Amino acid sequence: MSQRRRRSLALLTSGVLALPLLTGCGAGDDEGGPAAAGQDIATTARDKVADGGVLRWAVDSLPNTLNTFQADADATTARIAGAVLPQLFVLDAKGRPVANPDYLEKAEVVEREPKQVVLYKLHQQAVWSDGREIGAADFVAQWRALNGKDSAYWTARNAGYDRIEKIERGKTDLEVRVTFSKPYADWRALFTPLYPKQVTGTPDAFNEGARGTLKVTAGPFGLGAIDKKTGTAALTRNPRWWGQPPKLDTLVLTAVPRAGRPAALAAGKIDLAEIDRAGADRIALARRDAKGSAGAGSGGAPAHGPAAAVTPAQATLSWAIAFGADEEKAEAEQENRLKKAEAAKRYAAEQKALRTFTVRKSLEPAYTQLAMNGASGPLADERVRRAVARALDRKALAEAVLKPLGLPAKPVGSHLALAGQRAYADNSGALGGQDTQAAQALLADAGWRRGGKLTEPSGAKAGPESAPQDDAKTPSGPGTGNDGLYIVGQDDGHNGELRSATADLVRALPAGPAAGPGTLPGGHGSGATGTDAGAFAAYAPRTGPSPVLAPAPFAAQQEASILAQAAALAQAAQPAPADDGKRTPGRDGEAADPAKASPPPAKQAVRTSGNMLAKDGKPLTLRFVLPSGPGSEALRTVGERITRMLQKLGVQTEMTKVADESFFKDHIASGQYDLALYSWPATAYPATDARPIFAKPEPAADGSLLVEQNYTRVGTDHIDQLFDQAVGELDEEQSRELMRKADARIWAAAGSIPLFQRPELVAVKPSLANAGAFGLGTPRFQDIGWKKPPTAKDKKKK
Repeated sequence: MSQRRRRSLALLTSGVLALPLLTGCGAGDDEGGPAAAGQDIATTARDKVADGGVLRWAVDSLPNTLNTFQADADATTARIAGAVLPQLFVLDAKGRPVANPDYLEKAEVVEREPKQVVLYKLHQQAVWSDGREIGAADFVAQWRALNGKDSAYWTARNAGYDRIEKIERGKTDLEVRVTFSKPYADWRALFTPLYPKQVTGTPDAFNEGARGTLKVTAGPFGLGAIDKKTGTAALTRNPRWWGQPPKLDTLVLTAVPRAGRPAALAAGKIDLAEIDRAGADRIALARRDAKGSAGAGSGGAPAHGPAAAVTPAQATLSWAIAFGADEEKAEAEQENRLKKAEAAKRYAAEQKALRTFTVRKSLEPAYTQLAMNGASGPLADERVRRAVARALDRKALAEAVLKPLGLPAKPVGSHLALAGQRAYADNSGALGGQDTQAAQALLADAGWRRGGKLTEPSGAKAGPESAPQDDAKTPSGPGTGNDGLYIVGQDDGHNGELRSATADLVRALPAGPAAGPGTLPGGHGSGATGTDAGAFAAYAPRTGPSPVLAPAPFAAQQEASILAQAAALAQAAQPAPADDGKRTPGRDGEAADPAKASPPPAKQAVRTSGNMLAKDGKPLTLRFVLPSGPGSEALRTVGERITRMLQKLGVQTEMTKVADESFFKDHIASGQYDLALYSWPATAYPATDARPIFAKPEPAADGSLLVEQNYTRVGTDHIDQLFDQAVGELDEEQSRELMRKADARIWAAAGSIPLFQRPELVAVKPSLANAGAFGLGTPRFQDIGWKKPPTAKDKKKK
């Protein structure tokens, strides 16, 4: 097994690979430039924030462990640790590490030769919640637990700790001297968070003791009750906290799935929640409706949501079935209509409640990339990978996702840092920008040609387009691509009949006298009860009568017309029989004359790839794997755009949408893909954290590849050497320059192509201060709180 030590493990959530957000090093304020988007947290001075109160903050799930150094630690683990444990270094708004004055008076390299020595000077009032001073004993215990020498400790990462030679007390109890056996540029990454020696002192305490509780803490908050039944973890003020006191009395982390967060916000269950594009759109619509800038739907319902999604034809068909002659279908449809009416009513109530929220926006400390599997297939050829990369309009892809949200849409130029971080530089020039001619030349050089002869069986990944595949459950409804829409003239393959909503409507309409033109079902004389009429009102059209809603006579005429057109087209498509005045052998039961020689068999036409590329009898077809679950809509949109860009180049894609839970395990990690979209978080310590992501795969004894976290399987010895040099270089500027060189090499290898920084959308109450979209920065938990009501003086200033 590889001896490389990984500092972070990859986690996957809804098609996104996630690493813990860590700190970095550096000097020089102008390096890296400005952040692509600043924080949006309603920054407010502490004297303007009220003392007390409760904040309910949504998380994806309660943590399986409270030990951030274990393999199953997640984002909630990190959030709790950030509030209750010492963080020696935190990230500023540009994602740059700074010493945390609540714990450190100073931390610096005091010796470089013969060995690197770092001296920590701790805050003189820093104590654990049991009253014991934070000191060298805690550093020693954490080092021994994480250095990898004692296999009894179940650790997920130990990079950096394995370079420490010894830790000792300084001149006073407030000083800690750390001596390294090998130079370590990312020393600031160590001891954040710092656990008390009660957690790290023994394997049992480390492995099991800190999974469900933390008896000793040292942050502005302490850990209260974790209630799995209610899905909440309470953080309460730490009475021994020596710094500025927290503004909130209690911070309640509440587990709410992302899809359910708009409803939870509306119900008052949470006050702060990261949301997806759909949730942000709902809040924007609610606020717009509150201002009266959009008309309401039927009965005062919103002009959007489940009621607005029903077309007039669907509404009429529903009414026809509900009051039709088939009693069983009528009863089922009436029950369905009541459920839909309740859903519409519930949606309207939620929209009214969502008016009280706002959406704060920034860019996450993570970027979305196109990953190309270079282990086998066409993408094993670097020229093909580079051609695919140069076919991409990265600016257009970024704009497709970020521009509608009002966020900066500049493509990411580095694999190892984001704009604002000191190691950032746009190194995409090492590969080159979008250039169709250059991409075509690369493919031609690799032997791929348009119109190439195909020797594969007909239908085996040949042709100008590959049908999308889906091994997950296909969602239905508007916006899913499976909303029941049929194209006129399209045969659905059932009974050889032309299918249309009109035909269903005709078959479902109840017998009886037809209503007059423009009369809507459910009106006077329809026999509908008040409840039924109300249920239909939620699905009624918002405009005047439409011919599509007219009853049977018009519908029957329209159906007959469509069927007649279809029959005429079908007849026209039949080839006219040849007639030379002689009877054709075999017609009317006559046998063919055996004396007459049969015509020679037609010569089979040679199949070619046409306008698409082929080589060695095979078309250039790439398997494109995407997650299918909610929250992945943006990835699928980007995937479809990439498919069209590659098609112009002559490259086919075979798109497969897979369930979120199998996306990573069964496809990315196992290498069962050619193209995939997923996100890597940025890190302030790329020399340490990014090494396993881009390390050259190593062969194992059984012939397989050890890829660490390099799921593209693309790497070089030179890239590995640059990482090794950077992590051991104590000159910070030189270390960052080595990282930039490594990034240029990663671009040139074209295993992964950074596209755009992920959007961060957070729903909050407008009165919440110092919280929201934190961007690249670390939350300062003690400053979060509720704004004080404006005074009479404040109102006069306005």
